Amino acid sequence: MGGRRTIREVAIVVAAVVIAAVAVGPLVLHWLTNEPDQRLVDLDVYRSGGQAVLRGAPVYDFLTQPPQLLPFTYPTFAVLLAVPLALLPWAAAQWAWTALIFIALTLVVRYSFAPLLIRIRSWAPIMVGVLVALCAYAMPLRDQIRFGQVDLLLVALCVADVAPARTRWPRGLLVGLATAIKLVPGVFVIYFLVTGRRREAITAAVAAVAATLVTFVVLPADSADYWFRALFDSERLGSNTATTNQSIRGMLLRLYWPDAVTSLLWLVCAAIVAYFGFRSARRAWLAGDEIRGIAITGLIAVLVSPVAWIHHLAWLVVVFGAIVGDGRNWRRVALAAAVWLFYLLEVPWWGITMLADHTGPRFLGRIVQDAYGLGALGLLVLLRSPRPRPPSAESDGVDTSRNHPRVGTLNS
Repeated sequence: MGGRRTIREVAIVVAAVVIAAVAVGPLVLHWLTNEPDQRLVDLDVYRSGGQAVLRGAPVYDFLTQPPQLLPFTYPTFAVLLAVPLALLPWAAAQWAWTALIFIALTLVVRYSFAPLLIRIRSWAPIMVGVLVALCAYAMPLRDQIRFGQVDLLLVALCVADVAPARTRWPRGLLVGLATAIKLVPGVFVIYFLVTGRRREAITAAVAAVAATLVTFVVLPADSADYWFRALFDSERLGSNTATTNQSIRGMLLRLYWPDAVTSLLWLVCAAIVAYFGFRSARRAWLAGDEIRGIAITGLIAVLVSPVAWIHHLAWLVVVFGAIVGDGRNWRRVALAAAVWLFYLLEVPWWGITMLADHTGPRFLGRIVQDAYGLGALGLLVLLRSPRPRPPSAESDGVDTSRNHPRVGTLNS
């Protein structure tokens, strides 16, 4: 019996890998075999940064090859981690990075859908394979592969640090390292604070500062260049008014109001979203729903950032898991499917077409153009939690909404 069970388990895992590989194969092959100058352009930035370090060139002065001409925009700690990419041949780096993206996606799926996976137990690997395949096709996730982005790896670091009931490392360490790589995950330091986990917040802050200081020792000139010059030049990131910037600031910039008015409105809106968002995240945590708290915090990061490209919405994987819960409520499953379909379609580009063709009122075209950012705001409202309850002994640190059937607006 034991042998047969082991063979069955292995067969299920193999089947899960095959399902995921077959489903995402066309997506991967499409982006890894398209025109060379359009292939994983952000990975090219990381790799070029590593090459700059190896040859002693200024990291924040180079541009990638035409037609992209992209600069390195991340903190200097990130460029140290990019050095191994510079040692790989370009083709090998593309495949290795794509494999890392899917490993990260699998990890995030396992944590985000933990209540569902626990319920179906022996068939959980098959469900993981299906969920990885489905998530990969939502536009913010397929852009990870298209551009060779780092977002999913950062999401994985934060989720692996926050979601488990226990960790083998000091909790907060991975959040700190993710923040040192890219500043946006620093929102989880605030999440730790608002949920009363000061030790974890301190650990994350210390880890981020330590990584940054080590980089100052190794690359003093580049570090000073980033923290005192490049960090404050938002135009290095590209056109802030582009449709792909779905942050609150991006949406406001596309109204083309005076800069002072736009900046003031952005600060006010960002403060309101942060206040009510972190309040909801805290309530979710108090209700024992850590995944919902993580999803809310990730959405806050996207919305309040000065620039949030569509691929920054990689937090959608956690959002899907927070909505689905343990999968018993079919209305929640249907809602998650509707959200997935919305982000599968290239809705913001419909808005561009409407504006270009003068189809309908101009304000309607703007709303459609901002659909992903407005959708993120809607998801914040959807995920909000009602009056908090004290954490119970049953909490597993991942998602205990199945033990509290009336937690949040998704339960009824």
